[in-house]
This record gives sequence, structure tokens and C-alpha cells, in this order.
Amino acid sequence: MMLIAFFIFWSIYIHYNDVESLTEKDDKKYTGVIKLWDYPRLNVETGSRYSWIQQKIKSFEKKNPGVYIDFTPLDWESGPYIINQAIESGDKPDIVPISHDFYNFDKLHPLDEYFTDKELDRFKFETVKSVTNDGSMMGVPFAITTYTMYLNLDLFNERGISPPIDGNWTYEEFVESMSGLTFDSDEDGINDHFGFISFIEPNYYNLWGIILSDGANIIDDKSGKFVFKGESAVTGLQKVVDLKYKYGVTPEYFGIIGERECWDMFSKEKKVAVYPTGAWAVKVLRKLQDEGNGFNFDVANFPIGDVKFPVTLSNGIAAFGVFQDEDIKKMEMCVEFLKYLTEDSTQRTLEQLGMFTVKKGIDDMYITEPMMKKIENTIYYTKVVPRDSSWKDIDIIIQEEVRNAILGEKTPKSAILDGVKRVELLTE
Repeated sequence: MMLIAFFIFWSIYIHYNDVESLTEKDDKKYTGVIKLWDYPRLNVETGSRYSWIQQKIKSFEKKNPGVYIDFTPLDWESGPYIINQAIESGDKPDIVPISHDFYNFDKLHPLDEYFTDKELDRFKFETVKSVTNDGSMMGVPFAITTYTMYLNLDLFNERGISPPIDGNWTYEEFVESMSGLTFDSDEDGINDHFGFISFIEPNYYNLWGIILSDGANIIDDKSGKFVFKGESAVTGLQKVVDLKYKYGVTPEYFGIIGERECWDMFSKEKKVAVYPTGAWAVKVLRKLQDEGNGFNFDVANFPIGDVKFPVTLSNGIAAFGVFQDEDIKKMEMCVEFLKYLTEDSTQRTLEQLGMFTVKKGIDDMYITEPMMKKIENTIYYTKVVPRDSSWKDIDIIIQEEVRNAILGEKTPKSAILDGVKRVELLTE
């Protein structure tokens, strides 16, 4: 009777329950080929442009026998076009770099399900924000860089000017120092050394630490609306314009010359005391020193305005996304590779690229390079370039209006107002 009762109840249980749930599930991981595309990321030690990611690919393949990552190098100029063409043709990679001008988020697989709250909490906030679209995590950040101000200490010492204590200075202190560093070295009545120089081009944000220092924002995080207007935007831009016209601490051609000319004036000709640029410059300036063509230098934050702390704007967050695929196991393996790039041991190798970790709690990087450590600390003050489908065109507009103000063709107020009108027409 007990045996009969067992068979009756077992039959009922099987009828109302999934038989597959009672058997061992197939936990085999994906094996096969994964296609990965990436942009060049300069190894500051060797000069190689793709060695870092290729090293990580080899290491991951070794840890996961049967997985082969087919790497295709891109370049910054044609890369976005190639990616768009691949999406249209359907011949796209499995893992794609998400740069500042990637907007095909609807083609990517949301990754929220693959990350626990504890894992997400280890990322620095702005890094995850840069890959978030419509509230979903659409990619995995793995490296970050930012802008800072470089100081020619030889010129500071020659002119008896003290660099800012702890790398911080107010706008007023900054102007006072720049005035003392602007001078006529050959006594012909024309200044040939200047406190400051920079340039204005789309996709470069060397000047924006000053422009945003009074609290202006460009795109509102919550509403997604263009908000680079009002008093804080005008006063921030006025500070840049005043460097040229009120205080005379820049060359007259400030606003005309480009990146190469500005860099040469600072690094080779040594006619500029302060120049804002990316973290990559530390290694380059060190190399010039080793060759006997450099100078003593240090880094400092952008001058502090009304927001009471230094600000900078950057598009320097490197990230990858995973294209949607019917093969769930394949996507899982793609995510596993991206997680491998964010492991602590992998993150520490970002020193090879002169870049910084996207994770909290990794404090032992650049312990022998104090200047890189200073720059790393400024990441907490870095605003990320807005993630907006119209950003490329918006960026062109606002950079043009900044240039108009610096060239004296418009007042800062009229440049800001005209920028608002042009962006409104664009978004309409």
C-alpha cells in the first residue's frame, strides 16, 4: 500500500512540476569566437596603440579554454562610421567600444541583470552614469582619464611666483599668478611669454574647467534638457574672455591657434607657464626631461569659482557594450570578459596607458608617480560629457559660441543666448 501511494503521489507531482527542474541543468559555458573591436589606447611605455587590450585578450583566453576573441583595431577618425555601417549591415561585433559619440543603445543588451548592487557600488559614480541610457546599464566602463593644468615650474621660479598650495587656487589667485608670468623677455615692448594658453575645438574640453566653475551645467541629468544658459554660464565664459582682454595673460591669437601650436608653445618653446590638457602629458613631459629638452613641472586643479571646488569636464571614460544576440551563453561570456577588465589586478595595469581605475578602493596605483596621483584625485571633481543623441551637434554649437566670445565677436552673454537659440532649433 505504501508503494502504491508513493507512485500515485509521484505521478501527481511530476504532472504539476517541470521535469527539467528536477534534473541537473546544463551549466556549460560558451566556447567559440567572440568578435571585439576597439580604438587605439596608447601604451605610454612602449608606444604601442593596442597592446593593452591584446594582452588582456590572451590572458582571458588562457583562463577560458575554447574561447577565442577575434580583435579588430579601429581608429578614432573612421571608427564611428565603421561601427554605424556594421550595425546597418548586420555584420557587427559582439563587443563594441562605447565612445562619447555612440548612440545606438537600442542595439545593445542591457547589463543590469549581470551585476549585483555590491558590484555596482564599487564603480565610481560618474563612470556608470556614462554608460547608462534610459535608466539601464548599457555598457561596462573600464578606464577613465581627465584634464588638469600643467605648470612650468622653471618659469614660476624665474618670476618669483609661488605655485598653488595643494594644487588649489581661486580664480583671483590664478589671475594674479598669470599676470606675473606674462612678460617681455627681450625688452622690445611686446610680451613674448604668457601665463596661459589653450584652444577651442569640438570634442576637446581643456577650457571647460573654467567655464563651468561658477556652477553652470550643459545637459540636465534628470530632464535631459539643454541648460547651458543663465548667469552662471555667462560669468564662467566671462572669466575665460577676461584672461585675454581684461588681464592680458594670453597671446592675442588666443582663440585662433589650435592644439598643436598651443602644446608646442608650452612644451617646446617654453613661452607659456600654464597649459590645461590630459593626463597623457605627464609621460611626454617626463620624456622631454630625460632628453634634456624639458623643464620642471607640476600639476594643479582648475581655478575655483562660485561652486567652491575645482571642476573639469571630460569625455575620457573608456567602456564596452555587448550587442544583442540570440545566444545567451555567448553574451554571458562577453560580460564575463568585461568583468575581467574591471578586476582589481587588471585595473592596476591601466598605469601602462596613463589612465585611471573606474573602481573605488584601488589606492596603490601610481605610488611612484605623485603627479599622476594628484590627477587621479581630481576625478572626483570631473563632470562627464553628456550622453545625448544630439551631443555631437550641440558640442559644435557651444564650442563655436565660446570661440566667438574669445575672439571678441560677441559678448559672453550674447554668445550664450545665441547658443541657446541654435540648440533649440537643432532639437526642434
